[in-house]
Amino acid sequence: MPNEIKETNTVKQVRHQPAKLDDVDRRILGILAQDSSRSYVDLGQELHLSAPAVHDRVKRLKRDGVIKATVAKIDGCKVGRTLLAFVLVNTKNVVSTKRLLSLGNLPEIEEMHTVAGDSGVLLKVRVRETEGLEDLLGKLQDIEGVDGTRSYIVLSTFVERGPDPGE
Repeated sequence: MPNEIKETNTVKQVRHQPAKLDDVDRRILGILAQDSSRSYVDLGQELHLSAPAVHDRVKRLKRDGVIKATVAKIDGCKVGRTLLAFVLVNTKNVVSTKRLLSLGNLPEIEEMHTVAGDSGVLLKVRVRETEGLEDLLGKLQDIEGVDGTRSYIVLSTFVERGPDPGE
């Protein structure tokens, strides 16, 4: 289903419309969320469908934006990015927030969200060491209109997953 894009006096917002999913779609999503490398033949056998039927469903789920991407989940520590942190960024106004959003292409930034509450933006960042975090914080604080940052360094991660496709 198409998403509705709404321009506000703040930041461009995308209002997501829920896709119409049946039980088979949800089962496909659940299986692929666990192991996206499963073949259509394998999925078809588990779901009692033909491989082409599974392919058509997956193709539709991709077209409708339910499946955003099929990607490898990389272990940050094994590629040398051992420090995971969440950074709350305080901005003065919408213009400052938009300037900050322009840093979304930095490889250290894994996720960027505008949020309600005391801060304007929440970042999930992964760097090699504390010096990398310090450098990134310096870049953030150099942006005109950024009032400050608060960092939370992750000690352990116990649950990290996407949304449950069930009802």
